Amino acid sequence: MDLLSLARTVKERVEEPITDALAVAKIVTDPRTPLLLTLSTLVVTPLYRASFLASAAGSGVLQCLAVRPCDLDSLAEHLEVPDDRQRLRAWLDIGVRLGEFDMREGCYRLKSNTAKLLAQVGNDAVAAALEEIMRFHVPVLLDAPRMLRHGHRFSLDDQDGTVIARSSLALQGFVQEAIDQTLERATPVRLLEIGCGTGAYVRYAAELNPRLTALAVDLQEEVAAQAADNMAQWGLTDRVEIRQGDLRTLDLQPQFDLVTLHNNIYYFPESERVEVLERARSFLAPGGRLLVTSSCQGGGNLGIDVLNLWFEYADFGGPLPQEDELVAQMEKAGFVDVRATQIIPTQPFLAFAGTNARPATP
Repeated sequence: MDLLSLARTVKERVEEPITDALAVAKIVTDPRTPLLLTLSTLVVTPLYRASFLASAAGSGVLQCLAVRPCDLDSLAEHLEVPDDRQRLRAWLDIGVRLGEFDMREGCYRLKSNTAKLLAQVGNDAVAAALEEIMRFHVPVLLDAPRMLRHGHRFSLDDQDGTVIARSSLALQGFVQEAIDQTLERATPVRLLEIGCGTGAYVRYAAELNPRLTALAVDLQEEVAAQAADNMAQWGLTDRVEIRQGDLRTLDLQPQFDLVTLHNNIYYFPESERVEVLERARSFLAPGGRLLVTSSCQGGGNLGIDVLNLWFEYADFGGPLPQEDELVAQMEKAGFVDVRATQIIPTQPFLAFAGTNARPATP
């Protein structure tokens, strides 16, 4: 039994007959016991719950149980667990202990309101954001000193592109507002989206302008494949082409009216961002516009600060941009009328727009 559990057990059993009063007295009077109890209540149990919920959401167990209660065999089949029912049961039973699941009549059910909310299809982005926090943000907080000591860095392989693509939709309202403020509605628009993720923002733009056509590109092959599947499901394959590719190596003519980069400028090293922005401008027709949306440093948002910390410890990309810095980089890349707009006051999420006033040099 770990010390946190021991301290809690002693607290819960103080009114029961005590067979070894001296041993219990030592534990109860130990000055570390109150700290252990505080950690258990305020830190450890919430951390366990968050970890379990992230795993249950990411594996699809929450969504499965949202449809109907399931027995062990049904969940094993859903998770494609061929043999090891015992270890699956052990994991599920922890969910019961944490109060996220209930077990009745041989079936597991959703119990907590949090589990029920995260299981809803409309909250998938929030569930993915929780998974991102537990899988990527917590490790940098936990491992930073060790990584510094041994010279280790995170790589792109340490991220799951499909999780990031889904979790980025938690900012969907911000990005959609930026698109609303930028996209021309009345005339045909040729759009290039860099880092398209699920393709949801291309879909939104296509709904706003029925004459819009687009090329959407993502660096990660599995993400591009999922975006292509989504376009087929949304009936947009005749208007939107999906490619796997890197902005820095794309071979395209200056044919686009709008180029967008949503929530990904920090995937490029800070020293390369002017060159990246110049490259984006080379794809724009004269008068075409660039729209960059991004969380930015500052504003006191702890989640943003931890995301920035992750990229500080990565071997790719760089820190989140600062407002004046990114404006200057866009101007240096040849854009005019560059403006930064705070979508919601007090929130460090900004939209940066600029115009290509002259033909760009590829």
